[in-house]
Amino acid sequence: MAEMNAGISSDVIRGYNDTMILYILKQEPSYGYEISKRIRSISEDKYIIKETTLYSAFTRMEKNGYIEAFPGTEDRRTYYRITDAGKKFYDEKCEEWELTKEVVERFIAKAGAEALNE
Repeated sequence: MAEMNAGISSDVIRGYNDTMILYILKQEPSYGYEISKRIRSISEDKYIIKETTLYSAFTRMEKNGYIEAFPGTEDRRTYYRITDAGKKFYDEKCEEWELTKEVVERFIAKAGAEALNE
């Protein structure tokens, strides 16, 4: 059974965790706990990213060259910043989301009924 995360299935959102993190890092460099709080706030508590999910995403995105880790100057936190490759990946994921949303909406009751009548 899919695990529920404050109303949104982790299976549904999994492919867009990186996109949410990169969105935040496009604004300014940040660290794990702050990014987690911002995701929760921006989603109006509908999605709470797990710490393990967040740090797995950091590792994956750093390996792929989408983010860079660096030490904080006034604290012991590890901060992350988006790279040019990360900005490009973010833009690609946004385009992909628009297409995904368009397709899935055709199978949602209200939108699907309209599509059947076309």
